[in-house]
Amino acid sequence: MIFIGTINVSRTRERGEFQCPSCKSLQSYRLRVKRPWLTLYLIPVVPIGSIELTIECDACRCNWDPSILKSGSAEDGSVDDAQARHEIFRAMILFVLLDGYMEADEVEPLGILASRTFGRTIDREELGRLCSLAEQTEIPVSNYLESVFRRWNPEQKSFAIQTLFMAGSLRPEMGKERTGLLLWMRQHAGLSELDFEELIQDCLGWEDGTTT
Repeated sequence: MIFIGTINVSRTRERGEFQCPSCKSLQSYRLRVKRPWLTLYLIPVVPIGSIELTIECDACRCNWDPSILKSGSAEDGSVDDAQARHEIFRAMILFVLLDGYMEADEVEPLGILASRTFGRTIDREELGRLCSLAEQTEIPVSNYLESVFRRWNPEQKSFAIQTLFMAGSLRPEMGKERTGLLLWMRQHAGLSELDFEELIQDCLGWEDGTTT
């Protein structure tokens, strides 16, 4: 019998120091390179996915997106729109997968949200691939947002709030953790309660086509 499977292989590319948001102090880190491989008898033989980079704190072992290394010096608006939308999509997927699963009836509306985010049609196959890449890094959504959110300009931050809200609304209840993350985003975007409510009201029109 032939035993075929998959495994994520990781290795350390480089080391350094960074200000860990979890430890709230200067800590050493490892830049980890992760990639899925096809295995034969438990031996990795063929790479089957893209390389993903992750920052791992040596002290708390939390994972972060590599952009966390720039968060102390980057200013708002330092990310171009294409990159920001890729990051917003990844944040959306991690937001949905916060409780570890995705419902079958969420796939189609998530594909629509993904198409809106990227400005082009995202089919089910590409959506699945992008979701797998997001999971591969094993970065919690709170850590991912901590890594990337401050580098977005106000328009990108607003769009991210709307996208994650719409994704979370696919569940019967948003839940305490998702709600907390949306409020964290509101606070760090510098939005008033009224501005936040207007953003939410605006994106509710996405479903009926009254807003684009």
